Amino acid sequence: MITRIIIGFLISCLGFLLVWKTDWFMSIMGYVEWAEKWLGGGGTRLFYKLLGTLIIVIGLMVITNLFDSFVGSAIAGIFGIGR
Repeated sequence: MITRIIIGFLISCLGFLLVWKTDWFMSIMGYVEWAEKWLGGGGTRLFYKLLGTLIIVIGLMVITNLFDSFVGSAIAGIFGIGR
């Protein structure tokens, strides 16, 4: 249990850093051409911030032990399993 909480906290911290220090991550990973094309000017920054927010949500789901249930339900919904 405590391991799950620590891992989820570390995942959430990574997502927070990605949102907080977007320019630093951009200097390391570079621009995302897809994001610049489809999200407009500054699309790469928006992409990294959205990715960081998604990582934070995943970390919180790991902490609260909802990640396995969510992924199982998503896979069942996509492939029509359990209907």
